Amino acid sequence: MERALTDRPYDMRRHERRPSEQSVQYLVSVMEEKNRTWLSCKGQLIDVSEAGICIQTHHPISPGHIVWFNGTTEDRAGFVRWCRQLNSIYKIGIELDKIHIKKLDDATALFLEELAQIEQQILNHTKSPEEITASVEQTFDRMCAACKAFEDGIGDKGMIRDAQIRFREKTDSILAKSYCINRVRTWPQGYQGDYKTLEGLYRNTPLSDGIGYYLDLWGLNVSLAVAVRNRIKKLEMLLREELRQRTSPSVMNIACGSCREVFELAGDIHRSGAKFTCIDLDADALAFSANRLSFTPISPVTSDQIVLRKYNAVRMFDHELNLTEFGMQDIIYSVGFFDYLPTDFLINLFRSLYALLTPGGRLIASFKDAARYRHQEYHWIFDWDGFLQRTEDDFRHILSEAGMPDSAIHETREESGVIVFYLVTKQT
Repeated sequence: MERALTDRPYDMRRHERRPSEQSVQYLVSVMEEKNRTWLSCKGQLIDVSEAGICIQTHHPISPGHIVWFNGTTEDRAGFVRWCRQLNSIYKIGIELDKIHIKKLDDATALFLEELAQIEQQILNHTKSPEEITASVEQTFDRMCAACKAFEDGIGDKGMIRDAQIRFREKTDSILAKSYCINRVRTWPQGYQGDYKTLEGLYRNTPLSDGIGYYLDLWGLNVSLAVAVRNRIKKLEMLLREELRQRTSPSVMNIACGSCREVFELAGDIHRSGAKFTCIDLDADALAFSANRLSFTPISPVTSDQIVLRKYNAVRMFDHELNLTEFGMQDIIYSVGFFDYLPTDFLINLFRSLYALLTPGGRLIASFKDAARYRHQEYHWIFDWDGFLQRTEDDFRHILSEAGMPDSAIHETREESGVIVFYLVTKQT
């Protein structure tokens, strides 16, 4: 019995077709253990038209995917438009692309060629470090512009995702020479934005050699990386001022990571009598923080001013549970974590956190402003797409829907302006 695997309207007989019996090899992205990877498949070309081709295969491919062919068609890639099943065989209609994918592939080939030339210049000592740095930056600028042009031309998130996966595969041999880029492509800690990666950004030191050094340098100095370093400094300043104005406040640090700002403020915390509850789901991050803070007067081993606790912050949308687990708080803060949460959930979470504040208490939340950085660096060069693309209007909408009055909200930004902070005061 034959059935269609798509409900998308698509005319499968718009053009005259020419029969074929040519064997084909192709690549398509699939999910394996929560990660996207490439599956190499074989099939048979059934017919060809001006618009595209039809292949027969044992592997279903959903509409919205990009298929890459290994030298079996004049056009190297195409978009899956429909898929029909006949018993254990699948017939797949593919619209061949002659513009967008080719331009992206050409730009990728040029990108790799330029990086190879730069690597040779480093080995031959024919360019100064300053010239090499400038060349690397220009090469990435051109590649990111090509990625943006592809996104604008395609417009389909699934197809863009497939192209990103393919791009990272094609560029891995050279970009893996960078510790920085390789880490934010592979995520050895098991999740995006882990504390070790952020510590690397804070330290701002290339860890590779050869061309890897310059690739590290580039990755550490893209606009959002600079903003993340500024963010931690801004957070320290805001917390220091809060501690100065309050007596023995209760402070909650959500998704605390490495507790860098707590370490830097150890003296201020000790003098203020503040009690910090730092929660994170990563036991390694908590162990790292405990070791770091053991060299301060607020060591969790000898002081009751710091509590490090393994806890899933996404459970904090329940106010009654929060009261039972933590009690009322004078200051609640988190930087980075909120960027990863879906809007509807974040609204509920903010509503609950606002309710957990004492009168006059303050919520400190930061967001990455998508209007002020180039996301292609993170979605194509890196594999760091977990944080959502939001703008100032989105942030204001979330706070408003969470029941936070506009008069209670103060907005400020870190030095570069890329990351915005919202300080929300609990009104009596």
